Amino acid sequence: MKKSTRKIVNTVFVEIALIIFSIIMFAPIFLALTMSIQSSEFVFAYPPKILPRGFNIENYIQAFKIVPFGRMMWNSFVVASLITLGKLFTGILAGYAYANFKFKGDSLTFGLIFSTLYIPAEILLIIPLFQVVSKLGWVNTYQAMIVPFIASATNVFLFQQHFKTIPRDFEDAARIDGASAMQYLTKIVLPLSRPVIGGAAIINFTYAWNMYLWPMIVAMRDDMKTVQVAINMIINAESSNNWGIIMAATIIALAPTLLLFFLLQDLFVKSLVGSGLKG
Repeated sequence: MKKSTRKIVNTVFVEIALIIFSIIMFAPIFLALTMSIQSSEFVFAYPPKILPRGFNIENYIQAFKIVPFGRMMWNSFVVASLITLGKLFTGILAGYAYANFKFKGDSLTFGLIFSTLYIPAEILLIIPLFQVVSKLGWVNTYQAMIVPFIASATNVFLFQQHFKTIPRDFEDAARIDGASAMQYLTKIVLPLSRPVIGGAAIINFTYAWNMYLWPMIVAMRDDMKTVQVAINMIINAESSNNWGIIMAATIIALAPTLLLFFLLQDLFVKSLVGSGLKG
């Protein structure tokens, strides 16, 4: 077999494998979407039907009637957005400091920060964290859901590794032109880091949007609960046997993260490709 022919065959097999993998990954979303726009008779029909018949938005209307879904969506948006901005801000500054400056104890402190990645925080720290939040009077507030998560060792490590790949010649040239450390960061480093920042924004927002345990603990009032808690409330409500309403709520909760990914997918892909090329 010629080399060109072998390359074509390999490409075809890879494409087929990717198509099959995409179908498998998209199948649950398609099933949830189909169930959300159909009546309960369709959902529980036997044999099961895959393709939808008609379009019914009644399940979405009922989801908003069972719980204050709009308010909970807004809570999740505020919490996820501010956590994402906080993590990007602290991660960029800390990563820049560890990548571009030498100071006493830098290796030790970076090692300590990195070691926190191995600590299951939501299990070990949830009780003492709740005690601190309670003493501060933050229960049923946004700051209780945001402040404990505005810094992340993952983001510090990600940006530190990325900033180290930027040639030092850029910094030397900026210093010769009289640029300060912050000017070099804002005018040179950050524009070169847009793909990594976009990828980190998607990951951080998705993580914050999908938080369930901590918001459920610190937000006891319905008007402060988040969308993931809302889905559990719908499951536990009288509609627990109506999977159409449950899937409608799931699609609503899933939509913002999908929208963010589609808007920033170019940056996300570039960040993955760039990381792969740089080893």
